[in-house]
Amino acid sequence: MNEKGFTLIEMLIVLLVISILLIITVPNITKNQSTIQEKGCEAFLKMVRAQVQAYEIDQNKLPANIAELQSSGYLQQTSCPNGDGVKIDDKGDVSVVVETT
Repeated sequence: MNEKGFTLIEMLIVLLVISILLIITVPNITKNQSTIQEKGCEAFLKMVRAQVQAYEIDQNKLPANIAELQSSGYLQQTSCPNGDGVKIDDKGDVSVVVETT
């Protein structure tokens, strides 16, 4: 009889290899999580700046605040991926509002 399939030993070897790969990658991901969040916030700020310019072109005025951009449909969220808020000053400059606890 010629049955095709994996033996128990082959399955255990595959699980061992997968486990080793997870042991190697998970600490690297968690170690770099803060860097990933910072880069995400930088990218979000660039996008908000672009949306401020688009709003200014469309409406012929600067948005009063970040909520105005959101209510006008230019933004879906008003905070960075790491949870820090974003604000727009009266000159249209965008900056991060760091939450302190």
